Amino acid sequence: MYKMESYEEQSFTMYQLSNADESTWITVCPERGGIITEFGVEGKQQLYLNKETLFDRKQNVRGGIPILFPISGQLKHGQYEWEGKTYEMPNHGLARITPWEVVESTCDEEQASITIRFASSIGTKSVFPFDFEVLFTYTVKGNRLLIDQSYYNASEKAMPIYPGFHPYFYTESKKVTLQTDATKYIDYNDGEVRDFTGEIDMENMIEAVALLDAEDKQLTAQMDPSKEIKIKTEQEFNYTVLWTEQGKDFVCIEPWTALTGELNRKQELLMIEPKQTLDTGVIFQVVYK
Repeated sequence: MYKMESYEEQSFTMYQLSNADESTWITVCPERGGIITEFGVEGKQQLYLNKETLFDRKQNVRGGIPILFPISGQLKHGQYEWEGKTYEMPNHGLARITPWEVVESTCDEEQASITIRFASSIGTKSVFPFDFEVLFTYTVKGNRLLIDQSYYNASEKAMPIYPGFHPYFYTESKKVTLQTDATKYIDYNDGEVRDFTGEIDMENMIEAVALLDAEDKQLTAQMDPSKEIKIKTEQEFNYTVLWTEQGKDFVCIEPWTALTGELNRKQELLMIEPKQTLDTGVIFQVVYK
């Protein structure tokens, strides 16, 4: 029987969902941007987490799986223009720096789930001039983490978004082998588009790289010879971004719906019509060999 427990850690309420013997689990901190801080499979932690940044409200969390909404990436000068007005938007948007609330949770013999909510407010509308409600349901089931997403536009005008995820996978190796049908990637270290040959060495990279032309919504990544990380997305997620930080034991493998700066380019925005909802999803799976 799967189960959910809550506990306090340094003034935050943490929610842990796990199987009966706690060999598979996720931990969620709604107050810190709805972030998943832990994802365990076969008793092993899969995510890197700098706990100092988690518990310091003045810092962005380094680690876990931050939520990117309404944008993924950065904007030039941190600004964008919409309908003749200029707004300032933080890197990766608002969701990861705003508390979420728990809506419900369920547990049964096969899985455990928790649903969390993030809604617009006076504060968010000064940055992103739309009314919205976002619901995420995190489900842990065997070696899989399912993230079902619902983006509702409560405004009277169409709402642009390009959400994504920023999972920090724990690894000591910076060489990433990827099974994907992508043939090109952009290297943001020099802005060049290169042929993708199946492996990317992130060892000396400062900036990210992004796979550009994959059509298959399933990808397998390997950094550790003992396991594979499989990522399956719905059709909205067109890109996979890889990033690391030198001297830190992680590589981020990030499903994005558009590339950085899209709110300025306005070419691949997901437009949600008034009073309509976009439902989508991502599945992370860890397979030990």
